Amino acid sequence: MNWLTNFVRPKIRALVRRKEVPDKLWIKCSDCGQMLHHKAVAEANFVCPECDHHMRLGARDRFKGLFDDGVFAELAVPAVPADPLKFRDSKRYVDRLKDTRAKTGQDDAVVVGRGRMGGHAAVVACQTFEFLGGSMGMAAGEAVIAAARAAIEDDAALIVVTAAGGARMQEGILSLMQMPRTTIAVQMAREAGLPYIVVLTDPTTGGVTASYAMLGDITIAEPGALIGFAGPRVIESTIREQLPDGFQRAEYLLEHGMIDMVVHRHELRETLVRIVGLLRNRDTRMSEVPDIEAADPEPVLPEPEIVEDDAVAVEAIPVESDVEAPDPEDDTVVEVTATDEGEAVDPPEAEPDDIEVPVAVEPVSGDETEVEVEPEAVVDEETPPVDPELEIPEPVAEDGAPKRPDA
Repeated sequence: MNWLTNFVRPKIRALVRRKEVPDKLWIKCSDCGQMLHHKAVAEANFVCPECDHHMRLGARDRFKGLFDDGVFAELAVPAVPADPLKFRDSKRYVDRLKDTRAKTGQDDAVVVGRGRMGGHAAVVACQTFEFLGGSMGMAAGEAVIAAARAAIEDDAALIVVTAAGGARMQEGILSLMQMPRTTIAVQMAREAGLPYIVVLTDPTTGGVTASYAMLGDITIAEPGALIGFAGPRVIESTIREQLPDGFQRAEYLLEHGMIDMVVHRHELRETLVRIVGLLRNRDTRMSEVPDIEAADPEPVLPEPEIVEDDAVAVEAIPVESDVEAPDPEDDTVVEVTATDEGEAVDPPEAEPDDIEVPVAVEPVSGDETEVEVEPEAVVDEETPPVDPELEIPEPVAEDGAPKRPDA
């Protein structure tokens, strides 16, 4: 009996025993529901080969795909109090943190790595959604601040990859205080002249969207990423209206100008390298631009002088001419009048026997003008002698015909 129990039965059980399936052998796409081999999906950088859905990616896996040859150094983050509010819901906050750290292998949601991208120094802060929904607490805020300080120290580009559901409720007001702190950290990097690039992944919501996620010099999003403050279900229940298709998705935000570009994960590294290279080399390119010699300035013509008269204002434009300029000491007064078409009419020349004959020219209809000659003022009642050589023009009627004397 002992022989059957101790020897035969174990042999039989070993033959019919089901082999244990290794962990993470298969993975199910959350979009199309297709069962995929985990190794094949990992080689595709966790992009579904069936529907091209971008799955959620851990911080260290993302670092391997962004840095040159996957080489990076993880930056130490200052320690923070584990449970400052002694929070407890269905489970103590301390126990929840312990379980999540054992599951993800991370101390908190944000991990900071420093390395090189395309030969350029870069500091990348990446959020992991599997760590309590990527929520932002005090440790996450300290990580973003440490990343900004490391970028300033290394004179490197600052890149932040977001994936969060918002502020961490277990830390209350202390988690909300990280919004202005991270905003100030981004401003410090910007004042140092460093490029700040944000990569929005699925999902990016809540206080993260309201702080450092929307402050980038260049804002990139992965295809289909959910980006917003409140979720679509909360918005629909609040406004009691049906939201449009694709609302709060990356393509919708790109169409409405909220982000700069939507980049596939397979092209993300090349895009970041190109952008960092453009932003870091702009000063070098500007210094290499040759100085352009200024051409001879065009001659500036003098502004026309305006001569104002009681009757007509005439522009006097200096023109080079062979005619000698009048003597400034000459007291001769020249009156200039004009017709209806605006053409200047020169007055008749004075007679040689120094008889002053005032002439008044008034514009009339037609091309001709009516000239009236007024005799010299008479002191005596007798008619003054008239020079026989002086020609007096005939009076002209309004229609231009000679006027009859008896008319």
